[in-house]
Amino acid sequence: MENLSQEHDYTGMNALRFLAGLLVGGLAGASVMLIMAPQSGKKTRALIQEKSIELRDQTTEAVEDTVAQARAKAHQITTDVHAKAEELQHRGQNMFDKQKERVSTLVG
Repeated sequence: MENLSQEHDYTGMNALRFLAGLLVGGLAGASVMLIMAPQSGKKTRALIQEKSIELRDQTTEAVEDTVAQARAKAHQITTDVHAKAEELQHRGQNMFDKQKERVSTLVG
């Protein structure tokens, strides 16, 4: 039982060491990146803002295009359904008229 507890403590310590190493490594990498950056933070922020605006505009345009295509497709489908419904109504009316004539001929 004591062996299991020691194993659990050892695994926990390894996880903590790994996380500490990850944190220290991340901070070291961020520090080096800031020191060796080819441009100032102000320029970097301006570039990030510019790219964000471009991405927003592209996304807005893509969404507007998709919505326009969906509306056009919906309109086309609605038009097709109305035309098909009208065609079926005429065919039904013709069939009704023919059957009415047959019944009139048989009764009359």
